[in-house]
Amino acid sequence: GPRVRFGPSPTGFLHLGGLRTALYNYIFAKKHQGTFILRVEDTDQNRVVPGAAEGIEDMLDWAGIPPDESPGRGGPAGPYVQSQRLELYGQAGAALLASGAAYRCFCSPQRLQLLRKDALRSQQTPRYDNRCRHLTPTEVAQKLAQGLDCVIRFRLEKGVEPFQDLVYGWNKHEVAEVEGDPVILKGDGFPTYHLANVVDDHYMGITHVLRGTEWLASTSKHLLLYKAFGWEPPQFGHLPLLLNKDGGKLSKRQGDIFLERFARDGFLPEALLDIVTNCGSGFTEKQMGRTLEELISQFEVDRITTHSALLDLEALPEFNRIHLTRHIENQGLRQKLVRELQGLVELVYGDQQVDPDVLENDYVERVLLLRKGHISLLKNLVSSDYSYLWVRPSVSRQQLQTISAEVDEIGKLVLGLLTRQAAALTVEELNKDLRSLQKQTRETKYSSMMQLLRLVLSGRQHGPGVAEMMVTLGAEEVCGRIRRALSS
Repeated sequence: GPRVRFGPSPTGFLHLGGLRTALYNYIFAKKHQGTFILRVEDTDQNRVVPGAAEGIEDMLDWAGIPPDESPGRGGPAGPYVQSQRLELYGQAGAALLASGAAYRCFCSPQRLQLLRKDALRSQQTPRYDNRCRHLTPTEVAQKLAQGLDCVIRFRLEKGVEPFQDLVYGWNKHEVAEVEGDPVILKGDGFPTYHLANVVDDHYMGITHVLRGTEWLASTSKHLLLYKAFGWEPPQFGHLPLLLNKDGGKLSKRQGDIFLERFARDGFLPEALLDIVTNCGSGFTEKQMGRTLEELISQFEVDRITTHSALLDLEALPEFNRIHLTRHIENQGLRQKLVRELQGLVELVYGDQQVDPDVLENDYVERVLLLRKGHISLLKNLVSSDYSYLWVRPSVSRQQLQTISAEVDEIGKLVLGLLTRQAAALTVEELNKDLRSLQKQTRETKYSSMMQLLRLVLSGRQHGPGVAEMMVTLGAEEVCGRIRRALSS
């Protein structure tokens, strides 16, 4: 089967753009019984953030798309961290020097800086002028003898072969005409991206490279490197950019596209996988609510189009509502939600005398089943609108009598109604029944009766409709609250 890789730099958290690239690689591997590899590309040591690599792997696990081979899991083609593979890059650089495909460059940082400044002043794109390409072996030997610092550069040859990209079709970029010879090994023995990714893809047996379209223009350069090594290149497929719905770049500044944030806010990973594929292409259907299994079965690499994918994050709660509903309907997943919700209740209402009955599995499960489809996040159920579910109000008769003198009559009418109603309560039915009960009182207005019942059930003046509260609480709990209020 194919071998694909996701190669993030450990410079921070995994964000939605990275998740999407990883997801397409994962789906491609699973679709074709292949292997999905996580490779940590940490050759720019100045930017490495401690713990970031582990964080990225943890988030892939959380998202349900774990790698088959990785720094954490190991595997046959390791190490899976580039800074632990320096010897390989050194050997590769030496091989290119020996064949004349690469050369040593002794230009000082100051000289390169001047070249840059001159180019910018005359409004040219800065590029290295390939000066050291022309040094003779004797000159190179002299400079090495003087102990001068050097880097290794790759000779870009004119006349690149076109390649067929899985998404963009036939492509070529005459790199030698627009840029100078690129550095492939730095003075400290660390490779640049171009060398490291070619060497690693070769030794890790990567068959297909699915990566962001920002690398499309570099692919011709990478293919020249494959040719210089005499290696068979993988197939390339470039994924169009993931952008905001207004076409701008996703902003990492506000930290609002990092997976950690979505996990912390209680979004389901399935909702994220669904939304980042829904705004892109590559699938036979476009409906919301697709599971990972459905994504895998519907995926066709030649259905990926070159259009940018516009992400509308305001739609995420709606995606989450659909996936949360599916979780609630599934018995195994529902038990996990019951435990999560019990934990949230203790967290939010822990200091408010939560009655143990209210944390019973059956009660919590009923609440979930009844509010299914009405909530987009599990934590909506511990918002103040739903506090009546978890905290039993302490209301005295005297308080109730200030609303209506017929407290006892109203209580008995509602108790009678609920004990008669054997069938499941619905909001519509209850509203009708409550209207007709009010007609049996002597002088209490409908609005006062509802105000009274709202206070008995929630201890609050405002909040959801009385019928909705009764349905969600269930007949047994409603009767308990009425009896307690009447006897207080």
